[in-house]
Amino acid sequence: MKNTALTHIHEGLGAKMLPFAGYNMPITYEGVNAEHETVRNSVGVFDVSHMGEFLLTGPNALALIQKVTSNDASTLTIGRAQYSCLPNNEGGIVDDLIIYKMKEEEYLLVVNASNIEKDWNWITSHNDLGVEMKNVSDDYSLLAIQGPKAVEAMQSLTSVDLSAITYYHFEVGDFAGFSDVIISATGYTGSGGFEIYCKNADAEAIWNKVFEAGASFGIKPIGLAARDTLRLEMGFCLYGNDINDTTSPLEAGLGWITKFTKDFTNSEALKKQKEAGVTRKLVAFEMQERAVPRHDYEIVDGSGAVIGIVTSGTMSPSMNKGIGLGYVTVANSTVDSDIFIRIRKNDVPAKVVKLPFYKK
Repeated sequence: MKNTALTHIHEGLGAKMLPFAGYNMPITYEGVNAEHETVRNSVGVFDVSHMGEFLLTGPNALALIQKVTSNDASTLTIGRAQYSCLPNNEGGIVDDLIIYKMKEEEYLLVVNASNIEKDWNWITSHNDLGVEMKNVSDDYSLLAIQGPKAVEAMQSLTSVDLSAITYYHFEVGDFAGFSDVIISATGYTGSGGFEIYCKNADAEAIWNKVFEAGASFGIKPIGLAARDTLRLEMGFCLYGNDINDTTSPLEAGLGWITKFTKDFTNSEALKKQKEAGVTRKLVAFEMQERAVPRHDYEIVDGSGAVIGIVTSGTMSPSMNKGIGLGYVTVANSTVDSDIFIRIRKNDVPAKVVKLPFYKK
Protein backbone atom coordinates (compact mmCIF):
# COMPACT_ATOMS: atom_id res chain seq x y z
CA MET A 1 0.00 0.00 0.00
CA LYS A 2 1.28 3.45 -0.92
CA ASN A 3 1.61 6.41 1.44
CA THR A 4 1.30 10.06 0.50
CA ALA A 5 3.95 12.59 1.54
CA LEU A 6 1.61 13.52 4.42
CA THR A 7 0.57 10.09 5.74
CA HIS A 8 2.71 10.45 8.88
CA ILE A 9 1.00 13.77 9.64
CA HIS A 10 -2.47 12.22 9.42
CA GLU A 11 -1.39 9.37 11.69
CA GLY A 12 0.07 11.86 14.15
CA LEU A 13 -3.27 13.72 14.19
CA GLY A 14 -5.04 10.50 15.13
CA ALA A 15 -6.88 10.08 11.83
CA LYS A 16 -8.69 6.83 11.15
CA MET A 17 -6.64 5.41 8.28
CA LEU A 18 -7.96 2.91 5.74
CA PRO A 19 -6.85 1.58 2.35
CA PHE A 20 -8.32 3.56 -0.54
CA ALA A 21 -7.33 3.05 -4.20
CA GLY A 22 -4.09 1.41 -3.08
CA TYR A 23 -3.18 4.25 -0.70
CA ASN A 24 -3.19 4.51 3.08
CA MET A 25 -5.63 7.43 3.42
CA PRO A 26 -7.26 9.43 6.25
CA ILE A 27 -11.00 8.64 6.37
CA THR A 28 -11.98 10.70 9.42
CA TYR A 29 -10.34 12.79 12.14
CA GLU A 30 -13.06 13.99 14.53
CA GLY A 31 -16.09 12.55 12.77
CA VAL A 32 -17.85 12.89 9.42
CA ASN A 33 -20.58 15.33 10.47
CA ALA A 34 -18.23 17.75 12.25
CA GLU A 35 -15.77 17.70 9.34
CA HIS A 36 -18.59 18.17 6.83
CA GLU A 37 -19.86 21.24 8.69
CA THR A 38 -16.33 22.69 8.85
CA VAL A 39 -16.14 22.69 5.04
CA ARG A 40 -19.67 24.02 4.58
CA ASN A 41 -19.18 26.88 7.06
CA SER A 42 -15.47 27.77 7.22
CA VAL A 43 -12.45 25.97 5.72
CA GLY A 44 -11.04 22.44 5.72
CA VAL A 45 -8.10 20.67 4.08
CA PHE A 46 -8.13 17.29 2.34
CA ASP A 47 -5.02 15.37 1.36
CA VAL A 48 -6.01 13.99 -2.05
CA SER A 49 -2.48 13.26 -3.23
CA HIS A 50 -3.61 9.81 -4.35
CA MET A 51 -5.15 11.37 -7.49
CA GLY A 52 -3.33 10.74 -10.76
CA GLU A 53 -1.65 13.32 -12.99
CA PHE A 54 -0.55 12.89 -16.60
CA LEU A 55 1.35 15.52 -18.62
CA LEU A 56 0.67 15.53 -22.36
CA THR A 57 2.92 17.74 -24.49
CA GLY A 58 3.63 18.41 -28.13
CA PRO A 59 1.92 19.78 -31.23
CA ASN A 60 -0.62 16.91 -31.24
CA ALA A 61 -1.45 16.94 -27.51
CA LEU A 62 -4.80 18.64 -28.09
CA ALA A 63 -5.65 16.27 -30.96
CA LEU A 64 -5.10 13.26 -28.69
CA ILE A 65 -7.19 14.80 -25.90
CA GLN A 66 -9.96 15.58 -28.41
CA LYS A 67 -9.87 11.98 -29.60
CA VAL A 68 -10.17 10.32 -26.16
CA THR A 69 -12.37 12.78 -24.23
CA SER A 70 -16.04 13.71 -24.64
CA ASN A 71 -15.85 17.45 -23.95
CA ASP A 72 -14.41 20.00 -26.38
CA ALA A 73 -10.92 20.80 -25.12
CA SER A 74 -10.30 23.17 -28.04
CA THR A 75 -12.20 25.84 -26.07
CA LEU A 76 -9.56 25.83 -23.33
CA THR A 77 -7.20 28.75 -22.93
CA ILE A 78 -4.08 28.80 -20.73
CA GLY A 79 -5.23 29.02 -17.11
CA ARG A 80 -8.53 27.23 -17.68
CA ALA A 81 -9.63 23.74 -16.61
CA GLN A 82 -12.39 21.52 -17.97
CA TYR A 83 -14.39 18.59 -16.59
CA SER A 84 -14.63 15.73 -19.06
CA CYS A 85 -14.76 11.95 -19.38
CA LEU A 86 -13.04 9.18 -21.30
CA PRO A 87 -15.71 7.19 -23.16
CA ASN A 88 -15.02 3.51 -23.89
CA ASN A 89 -16.03 1.60 -27.01
CA GLU A 90 -19.06 -0.06 -25.39
CA GLY A 91 -21.03 3.06 -24.46
CA GLY A 92 -19.61 3.35 -20.94
CA ILE A 93 -17.00 5.52 -19.24
CA VAL A 94 -13.34 4.64 -18.64
CA ASP A 95 -13.06 7.51 -16.12
CA ASP A 96 -13.99 11.12 -15.49
CA LEU A 97 -11.19 13.66 -15.28
CA ILE A 98 -10.15 17.31 -15.26
CA ILE A 99 -8.05 18.75 -18.11
CA TYR A 100 -5.80 21.77 -17.43
CA LYS A 101 -4.29 23.81 -20.25
CA MET A 102 -0.88 24.65 -18.78
CA LYS A 103 0.79 26.14 -21.88
CA GLU A 104 0.37 26.03 -25.62
CA GLU A 105 0.89 22.35 -26.45
CA GLU A 106 0.98 21.27 -22.77
CA TYR A 107 -1.94 19.80 -20.82
CA LEU A 108 -2.28 18.27 -17.36
CA LEU A 109 -4.87 15.50 -16.99
CA VAL A 110 -6.03 14.73 -13.45
CA VAL A 111 -7.64 11.30 -13.07
CA ASN A 112 -9.12 9.18 -10.31
CA ALA A 113 -6.67 7.34 -8.06
CA SER A 114 -8.26 3.92 -8.63
CA ASN A 115 -7.99 4.32 -12.41
CA ILE A 116 -4.43 5.64 -12.87
CA GLU A 117 -3.04 2.54 -14.61
CA LYS A 118 -6.28 1.87 -16.51
CA ASP A 119 -6.47 5.47 -17.81
CA TRP A 120 -2.78 5.58 -18.69
CA ASN A 121 -3.07 2.38 -20.73
CA TRP A 122 -6.27 3.60 -22.41
CA ILE A 123 -4.85 6.97 -23.50
CA THR A 124 -1.53 5.36 -24.50
CA SER A 125 -3.38 2.87 -26.72
CA HIS A 126 -4.86 5.81 -28.66
CA ASN A 127 -1.60 7.77 -28.88
CA ASP A 128 -0.64 7.24 -32.52
CA LEU A 129 0.08 10.97 -32.82
CA GLY A 130 3.54 11.09 -31.24
CA VAL A 131 2.35 12.95 -28.14
CA GLU A 132 4.85 12.93 -25.28
CA MET A 133 3.12 11.47 -22.24
CA LYS A 134 4.45 11.50 -18.67
CA ASN A 135 2.77 9.87 -15.70
CA VAL A 136 3.75 12.28 -12.90
CA SER A 137 1.27 10.89 -10.35
CA ASP A 138 4.00 9.87 -7.90
CA ASP A 139 5.75 13.26 -8.09
CA TYR A 140 2.92 15.53 -6.97
CA SER A 141 0.91 16.11 -3.82
CA LEU A 142 -2.56 17.61 -3.94
CA LEU A 143 -4.28 19.54 -1.15
CA ALA A 144 -7.93 20.51 -1.49
CA ILE A 145 -8.49 23.62 0.64
CA GLN A 146 -12.26 23.90 0.61
CA GLY A 147 -14.91 26.13 2.16
CA PRO A 148 -16.35 29.66 2.06
CA LYS A 149 -13.41 31.09 4.04
CA ALA A 150 -10.70 29.49 1.89
CA VAL A 151 -9.88 32.64 -0.11
CA GLU A 152 -9.58 34.86 2.96
CA ALA A 153 -7.68 32.25 4.97
CA MET A 154 -5.10 31.52 2.26
CA GLN A 155 -4.50 34.98 0.76
CA SER A 156 -1.57 35.73 3.07
CA LEU A 157 0.34 32.76 1.57
CA THR A 158 0.50 34.02 -2.01
CA SER A 159 0.97 37.12 -4.16
CA VAL A 160 -1.70 35.73 -6.51
CA ASP A 161 -5.09 37.41 -6.04
CA LEU A 162 -7.13 34.36 -5.02
CA SER A 163 -10.45 36.17 -5.27
CA ALA A 164 -9.73 36.80 -8.97
CA ILE A 165 -9.44 33.09 -9.84
CA THR A 166 -12.91 32.12 -11.01
CA TYR A 167 -14.40 28.61 -10.94
CA TYR A 168 -12.50 26.14 -13.14
CA HIS A 169 -9.64 28.58 -13.69
CA PHE A 170 -6.14 28.32 -12.21
CA GLU A 171 -2.87 30.19 -11.75
CA VAL A 172 0.68 28.89 -11.48
CA GLY A 173 2.48 31.00 -8.90
CA ASP A 174 4.02 31.31 -5.46
CA PHE A 175 2.29 29.67 -2.52
CA ALA A 176 3.50 29.25 1.06
CA GLY A 177 7.04 30.21 0.05
CA PHE A 178 7.29 27.84 -2.91
CA SER A 179 7.22 28.67 -6.62
CA ASP A 180 5.44 26.95 -9.52
CA VAL A 181 2.49 25.79 -7.43
CA ILE A 182 -0.79 25.21 -9.29
CA ILE A 183 -3.60 27.08 -7.51
CA SER A 184 -6.84 25.81 -9.01
CA ALA A 185 -10.37 27.04 -8.23
CA THR A 186 -11.75 23.54 -8.44
CA GLY A 187 -12.96 21.06 -5.86
CA TYR A 188 -15.46 18.34 -5.06
CA THR A 189 -17.46 19.96 -2.26
CA GLY A 190 -19.61 22.76 -3.70
CA SER A 191 -18.41 25.14 -1.00
CA GLY A 192 -15.70 26.96 -2.94
CA GLY A 193 -11.97 26.94 -2.37
CA PHE A 194 -8.87 25.67 -4.13
CA GLU A 195 -6.86 22.64 -5.05
CA ILE A 196 -3.12 23.07 -4.61
CA TYR A 197 -0.73 20.95 -6.70
CA CYS A 198 2.83 20.92 -5.37
CA LYS A 199 5.94 18.74 -5.39
CA ASN A 200 6.02 15.96 -2.80
CA ALA A 201 9.14 17.42 -1.19
CA ASP A 202 7.27 20.68 -0.49
CA ALA A 203 4.00 19.15 0.72
CA GLU A 204 4.68 18.98 4.45
CA ALA A 205 5.95 22.57 4.67
CA ILE A 206 2.94 23.79 2.65
CA TRP A 207 0.53 21.78 4.85
CA ASN A 208 2.01 23.37 7.98
CA LYS A 209 1.86 26.90 6.56
CA VAL A 210 -1.73 26.35 5.39
CA PHE A 211 -2.74 25.44 8.94
CA GLU A 212 -0.84 28.38 10.43
CA ALA A 213 -2.51 30.80 8.00
CA GLY A 214 -5.93 29.29 8.59
CA ALA A 215 -5.75 28.97 12.38
CA SER A 216 -7.86 32.07 13.10
CA PHE A 217 -10.46 30.85 10.56
CA GLY A 218 -11.02 27.53 12.32
CA ILE A 219 -9.23 25.45 9.68
CA LYS A 220 -9.27 21.69 10.23
CA PRO A 221 -8.07 18.55 8.43
CA ILE A 222 -10.87 16.67 6.66
CA GLY A 223 -11.04 12.99 5.74
CA LEU A 224 -12.35 11.19 2.68
CA ALA A 225 -15.64 10.21 4.39
CA ALA A 226 -16.74 13.86 4.57
CA ARG A 227 -15.50 14.38 1.01
CA ASP A 228 -18.08 11.79 -0.01
CA THR A 229 -21.01 13.37 1.89
CA LEU A 230 -20.08 16.83 0.59
CA ARG A 231 -19.92 15.73 -3.06
CA LEU A 232 -23.15 13.77 -2.74
CA GLU A 233 -25.05 16.81 -1.41
CA MET A 234 -24.02 18.55 -4.65
CA GLY A 235 -24.89 15.56 -6.83
CA PHE A 236 -21.33 15.18 -8.14
CA CYS A 237 -20.72 11.75 -9.67
CA LEU A 238 -18.27 9.33 -8.05
CA TYR A 239 -16.52 6.96 -10.43
CA GLY A 240 -17.17 3.34 -9.46
CA ASN A 241 -20.55 4.25 -7.96
CA ASP A 242 -22.56 6.61 -10.17
CA ILE A 243 -20.55 6.18 -13.36
CA ASN A 244 -18.50 3.22 -14.57
CA ASP A 245 -17.61 1.12 -17.60
CA THR A 246 -21.29 0.30 -18.22
CA THR A 247 -22.94 3.73 -17.72
CA SER A 248 -23.13 6.15 -20.62
CA PRO A 249 -22.46 9.86 -20.05
CA LEU A 250 -25.96 10.57 -21.40
CA GLU A 251 -27.60 8.24 -18.87
CA ALA A 252 -25.52 9.84 -16.12
CA GLY A 253 -26.72 13.37 -16.91
CA LEU A 254 -23.34 14.27 -18.39
CA GLY A 255 -24.68 15.33 -21.76
CA TRP A 256 -23.26 18.79 -21.00
CA ILE A 257 -19.70 17.38 -21.26
CA THR A 258 -20.53 15.25 -24.32
CA LYS A 259 -19.94 17.46 -27.36
CA PHE A 260 -20.89 16.12 -30.77
CA THR A 261 -19.22 19.05 -32.54
CA LYS A 262 -16.18 16.75 -32.86
CA ASP A 263 -15.42 13.05 -33.28
CA PHE A 264 -14.22 11.12 -30.25
CA THR A 265 -14.16 7.53 -28.98
CA ASN A 266 -17.57 5.94 -29.60
CA SER A 267 -19.12 9.32 -30.46
CA GLU A 268 -21.26 7.88 -33.28
CA ALA A 269 -22.90 5.34 -30.97
CA LEU A 270 -23.46 7.97 -28.28
CA LYS A 271 -24.95 10.32 -30.86
CA LYS A 272 -27.42 7.59 -31.86
CA GLN A 273 -28.25 7.00 -28.20
CA LYS A 274 -28.99 10.70 -27.79
CA GLU A 275 -31.25 10.71 -30.84
CA ALA A 276 -33.09 7.54 -29.81
CA GLY A 277 -33.30 8.56 -26.15
CA VAL A 278 -31.88 6.70 -23.15
CA THR A 279 -33.89 4.00 -21.35
CA ARG A 280 -32.63 4.86 -17.86
CA LYS A 281 -31.43 7.99 -16.13
CA LEU A 282 -29.39 8.86 -13.08
CA VAL A 283 -31.71 10.73 -10.69
CA ALA A 284 -31.42 12.40 -7.33
CA PHE A 285 -33.90 11.45 -4.61
CA GLU A 286 -34.73 12.39 -1.03
CA MET A 287 -36.17 9.93 1.47
CA GLN A 288 -39.64 10.87 2.70
CA GLU A 289 -39.14 9.01 5.99
CA ARG A 290 -36.11 8.75 8.25
CA ALA A 291 -34.00 6.14 6.47
CA VAL A 292 -30.57 5.89 4.85
CA PRO A 293 -30.28 4.65 1.25
CA ARG A 294 -27.13 2.71 0.43
CA HIS A 295 -25.20 1.68 -2.67
CA ASP A 296 -26.86 -1.25 -4.51
CA TYR A 297 -30.24 -1.01 -2.73
CA GLU A 298 -33.08 -1.71 -5.15
CA ILE A 299 -35.39 1.10 -6.29
CA VAL A 300 -39.00 0.00 -6.83
CA ASP A 301 -42.28 1.56 -7.93
CA GLY A 302 -45.59 1.65 -6.06
CA SER A 303 -46.44 -1.89 -7.12
CA GLY A 304 -43.09 -3.24 -5.88
CA ALA A 305 -41.58 -3.75 -9.34
CA VAL A 306 -37.82 -3.11 -9.49
CA ILE A 307 -37.17 0.00 -11.61
CA GLY A 308 -33.55 0.71 -10.75
CA ILE A 309 -30.70 0.70 -8.27
CA VAL A 310 -29.12 3.12 -5.78
CA THR A 311 -25.57 4.13 -6.75
CA SER A 312 -24.79 6.51 -3.84
CA GLY A 313 -26.62 7.28 -0.62
CA THR A 314 -26.11 8.81 2.80
CA MET A 315 -27.72 10.70 5.65
CA SER A 316 -27.10 14.31 4.62
CA PRO A 317 -25.29 16.16 7.44
CA SER A 318 -26.48 19.55 6.14
CA MET A 319 -30.13 18.58 5.70
CA ASN A 320 -30.50 15.75 8.22
CA LYS A 321 -32.34 13.52 5.78
CA GLY A 322 -31.55 10.51 3.63
CA ILE A 323 -30.42 11.42 0.10
CA GLY A 324 -29.15 9.43 -2.83
CA LEU A 325 -28.45 8.98 -6.52
CA GLY A 326 -29.61 6.06 -8.59
CA TYR A 327 -30.53 4.85 -12.05
CA VAL A 328 -34.24 4.43 -12.78
CA THR A 329 -36.35 3.86 -15.88
CA VAL A 330 -37.07 7.05 -17.82
CA ALA A 331 -40.78 6.84 -16.92
CA ASN A 332 -39.85 7.24 -13.23
CA SER A 333 -37.14 9.88 -13.70
CA THR A 334 -39.08 13.15 -13.70
CA VAL A 335 -38.78 15.52 -10.74
CA ASP A 336 -41.42 14.86 -8.03
CA SER A 337 -41.86 11.22 -9.12
CA ASP A 338 -42.66 8.94 -6.18
CA ILE A 339 -40.27 6.01 -5.89
CA PHE A 340 -39.42 3.57 -3.11
CA ILE A 341 -36.08 2.35 -1.78
CA ARG A 342 -36.07 -1.29 -0.69
CA ILE A 343 -34.31 -1.33 2.68
CA ARG A 344 -34.25 -4.74 4.39
CA LYS A 345 -37.50 -5.87 2.72
CA ASN A 346 -39.25 -2.58 3.51
CA ASP A 347 -40.14 -0.27 0.61
CA VAL A 348 -39.45 3.19 2.02
CA PRO A 349 -40.95 6.17 0.13
CA ALA A 350 -38.67 8.64 -1.65
CA LYS A 351 -39.14 11.46 -4.15
CA VAL A 352 -37.10 12.39 -7.22
CA VAL A 353 -35.68 15.89 -6.76
CA LYS A 354 -33.61 18.42 -8.69
CA LEU A 355 -29.92 18.81 -7.94
CA PRO A 356 -28.12 20.03 -5.96
CA PHE A 357 -29.60 18.68 -2.73
CA TYR A 358 -27.73 21.30 -0.72
CA LYS A 359 -28.47 24.90 -1.59
CA LYS A 360 -26.41 27.59 0.12
